[in-house]
Amino acid sequence: MTDRGGSAPRKRGRPTAAERARRRDDILDAAVRLLVEGGYNQVTLDDIVAEARVTKRTIYGYFGDRTEIFLAAVERLRRRTLEQPTTEGSLEELAINIVVTAHSDQSVGLHRLMIIESHSFPELAQRFYREGPMGYIQAIEARMPRPDRERATSLFTLLLGEAHRQRLLGLKRAPSRDEAVAHARRAMDHLGLR
Repeated sequence: MTDRGGSAPRKRGRPTAAERARRRDDILDAAVRLLVEGGYNQVTLDDIVAEARVTKRTIYGYFGDRTEIFLAAVERLRRRTLEQPTTEGSLEELAINIVVTAHSDQSVGLHRLMIIESHSFPELAQRFYREGPMGYIQAIEARMPRPDRERATSLFTLLLGEAHRQRLLGLKRAPSRDEAVAHARRAMDHLGLR
């Protein structure tokens, strides 16, 4: 077991809401590290318990099983992206946030993992798509002046683009904030959305 150093010993008694949220994030962080490094099928719930330094009961209380942990990590990325402050909920800010998130190391790691495991776990792949890409497409559509699923899908596709494929292949680093802004703006300009 690796000592991560940052976590204080757990106190006795019922945790506060903030402590529960922090513990949930700690479990997800540990699980994502293990899953991305070892693969979905190779990582057991016991591995996650040891890495997160919690009990199995705690894991079941927060998530249930390994599938739910994986999907919770995908949903957490999407939620954090959508909850980032934007200027009046602007489509441009959302597009920038999506580029930053989708091209991040954690997101790319989860995406690679899903590509590898989708054949063995087709139901997980369907849920990954609903929780991840489809959630972003719906958020884009909701911020469009005139909602249009096809254009929202096209924008999401352009926000990933060739740069995302290069990230998946390990050929490119995550973009800086300025590069993400430029990428998002080019994608929006291409569709006449800016």
